[in-house]
Amino acid sequence: AASGQRAVTSGGSAYAASSPPPAGSKPRGALAPNGFITTTTDARSTFALDVDTGSYALTRATLGLDQVPSPDTVRPEEFVNAFDGGYARPSARGFAISVDGAPTPFVQDGDHRLVRIGLATRAIPPRDSKAAVLTWVVDVSGSMDEPGKLPLVKETLGLLLDELRPDDRVAIVVYGDAAREVLASTPVKEASRIRSAIDALQPEGSTNVEAGLRLGYEVARRNRVAGAINRVVLASDGVANVGATDPEAILRSLSEDAGKGITLVTAGYGMGEYRDDMMERLADAGDGFYTYVDTKAEAERVFVRNLTSTLDAQALDAKAQVEWNPDAVERYRLVGYENRAVADESLRDDSVDGGEVGAGHTVTALYEVRLVPGSSADLGTVRVHWVDTETSKPTDLDAPVARSSLAPTFVTAAPRFQLAAVAGAFADVLRASPFASKVTLAAVADESARVARLLGDDADVRELASLAAKARDISARP
Repeated sequence: AASGQRAVTSGGSAYAASSPPPAGSKPRGALAPNGFITTTTDARSTFALDVDTGSYALTRATLGLDQVPSPDTVRPEEFVNAFDGGYARPSARGFAISVDGAPTPFVQDGDHRLVRIGLATRAIPPRDSKAAVLTWVVDVSGSMDEPGKLPLVKETLGLLLDELRPDDRVAIVVYGDAAREVLASTPVKEASRIRSAIDALQPEGSTNVEAGLRLGYEVARRNRVAGAINRVVLASDGVANVGATDPEAILRSLSEDAGKGITLVTAGYGMGEYRDDMMERLADAGDGFYTYVDTKAEAERVFVRNLTSTLDAQALDAKAQVEWNPDAVERYRLVGYENRAVADESLRDDSVDGGEVGAGHTVTALYEVRLVPGSSADLGTVRVHWVDTETSKPTDLDAPVARSSLAPTFVTAAPRFQLAAVAGAFADVLRASPFASKVTLAAVADESARVARLLGDDADVRELASLAAKARDISARP
């Protein structure tokens, strides 16, 4: 069975201790959280890797408006993956696997553990990255005529331009009622010409996402360079009201282009009518990833600090499988990844869509497990399968989930394990998961503040603590 099995069981649930969910957080079409699965029923859990972070950034923007996010926009894996896992990295292409775990402060069950599966790729200095051939598809419809939308898109493009190399190339397609190419593929050494095209972008008309992406991929195909990074980057609020408006109708054509080596990054902007589901699903279908840009600082994080991770894919169709040992683990639950489930037998089937992972990315999966009392056996095995973007060859790697990797207490576990546990708990509370039904936002805020002190030089972790405190305060209002 795939990890998307959502059998919901009670008892031994992670995050066992909570106030009612925040006001206004009733799910609206959200996927049900993965439930506990007994290892005697199905010992294998398989999912596509995912480096999206949009859900976390969108939550930050929502809390900034003194509102709690809608549960259907909260995906725990995107909260956890918003932070570097602190994992050892491989010396060559491919992945390194890290495993650790511990009890958590949110569960009163002596046999319960949270296990962190961490994957990391090798970081590549920008000077060593492949040439980039980018096609920006920019939503210039009337709905983008707000300060946090088109003006921030233009600022993002300017920041990116400063980081690209002279021989990298940029093309720009815009869409409103229809789509048109406003800048043919241009080398970055002609930066003034590119900046003029960016400065001229103005809002217009309705929103035809389908036309914009179709033309964007046409331009990308026309300018594709073998061996280079060929990316389409969609900048939009996800609203679609002309042409195909259902993500599924738009998605069908994207998979074919992704198979030709053209991948998609979706960058979301704005609030209000914002369509998180559209942006996330388009990125998944385009063998890329989804990010949400709410501030100049986030634009700098994605397109400046982490530029090679954003652009230079190292692995395509990447999937992971954890096979739990029934002699050691009674039951398990994958936290998040509900829409990335893969059938167990499809781990090595490269016709089944997986995830894309860039240079320098880390990917984390959290599992709640209940151990078999008295057992001393190792917990299981992690397997990873991907297609190397340089050789186009399928590659496999595995590692044990050793009992010796588990810390005896939460506070003696690695600080970044503690960070992942708190980020996952925060998301589970915000999405009103039944497995967080006894966790309070106050407890999450307290733990995140403590972890922030452990990692005091990390501004991103301090921000998490601030967001958890804000969510606690908003939910406590009458």
